[in-house]
Amino acid sequence: MPVYVAMLRGINVSGHKIIKMEALRAMFETMGLGAARTYIQSGNVLFEASKNAGPTLAPNISEKIRAQFGFDVSVQVRSAAELAEVCKKNPLLDEPAVDAARLYVTFLPAPAPAKAAERLQPLAAKADRFAVCGREIFLFCPGGYGGTKFSNNAIEKKLSVPATTRNWKTVGVLCEMARQ
Repeated sequence: MPVYVAMLRGINVSGHKIIKMEALRAMFETMGLGAARTYIQSGNVLFEASKNAGPTLAPNISEKIRAQFGFDVSVQVRSAAELAEVCKKNPLLDEPAVDAARLYVTFLPAPAPAKAAERLQPLAAKADRFAVCGREIFLFCPGGYGGTKFSNNAIEKKLSVPATTRNWKTVGVLCEMARQ
C-alpha cells in the first residue's frame, strides 16, 4: 500500500486545538488508514492508504477531526513520491548563501493560482526569498520564520487557499520516514 503524509495546520500550538498523538493515530486507524505514525507534536502523520484514496484523503481527515475533536483543521496530504519530489526540487537550495536551517516549505491543496508570485511579492522582506512551484511555496527566511511576513495566514489571504508550512528539516525527516 502507498505511504502518504498528512500535515495538519495549527494543532497543539499555544494550547489551542490540542490533539494527543495517540488519539490522532487511533483516529487514522479507525478510518481504515493503516500503519499510522506521527512525527513531533505539530500534526505530521504518515500512514498507508489505497492508491485510489489520494484525492479524498485531506477532506476526509479534516471532517473526521471536526467530528471527533470538535474543531476545524486544514489538512494537506502528499504521497511519499510527491514528498520525495518536493525534497528534490527546492530551487532555493542552489542559491549561494542559503542556509538550509532557514528554509521552509508551504504546502497548498492545489497548484498555486495564476500570478501567485506577484501576489506574494509584497510579503518578501529585503532578504527573504521565495519560489512558487506547483503546490508548494519554497521560502528562505534568513531572519527565521517568526521574523517573516510569510505566515500561513498571510499566504492564505493573498492566494485564497489553505496552507501549512514546515521547516526544511521536518520536510527532510518526513521524506526519510515515508521511504521506510
